[in-house]
Amino acid sequence: MRQRGMFISLEGIDACGKSTLIRRLKAVLDAEGEVICVREPGGTKVSEQIRDMLLDVRNHGLLPRAEALLYAAARAQLVDELLLPVLAEGKLVLADRYLDSTIAYQGQGRGLDEDYLDHINRICTGGLIPDLTLLLDVTPDIAAQRKRLQGEAADRLETEGMAFQTRVREAYLRLAQAQPQRIAVIDASQDEDAVLATALELIKARRGEK
Repeated sequence: MRQRGMFISLEGIDACGKSTLIRRLKAVLDAEGEVICVREPGGTKVSEQIRDMLLDVRNHGLLPRAEALLYAAARAQLVDELLLPVLAEGKLVLADRYLDSTIAYQGQGRGLDEDYLDHINRICTGGLIPDLTLLLDVTPDIAAQRKRLQGEAADRLETEGMAFQTRVREAYLRLAQAQPQRIAVIDASQDEDAVLATALELIKARRGEK
């Protein structure tokens, strides 16, 4: 029987460098096409359609509880349609966000009850937890500066402002402190090469490699 694959999620506030790190990790680790990269919300046809709705700046009237349920719906589709099958094939999954984003953004960010969000997470994931979560930690000031340099249009969540991003960052750091066995914090204010090197060492250690 093929051994179950490895599931790694990447978390952090907007513009912390997750997408860049995932791209570079795939380039290093994907020697035999065994690395699958997904994003949340998204990763499947249905989940991508939900993503469009969630990030559309025109949907400013979306209520926090409805927002949380839409994220959960996209995640449930992703878990059953993609994550479980590819992990069963022994592949390595790199996910740009997963369940911790719900606690950080809809919990601390939106003020929803975390027990309620934990319950939603258990339902939509079916109990699938990452083997390792890399939390790319950067201050909202640095993240905002990066966004300006990139010249990208802000999505619905990115328009929430600095106070919102500060609350989200605080939630992430609290989660890391509570679950150090799963969540590893990386100083994302470093240059890209340093962040990549740290991430690779953490993955190597979790795999039990020397």
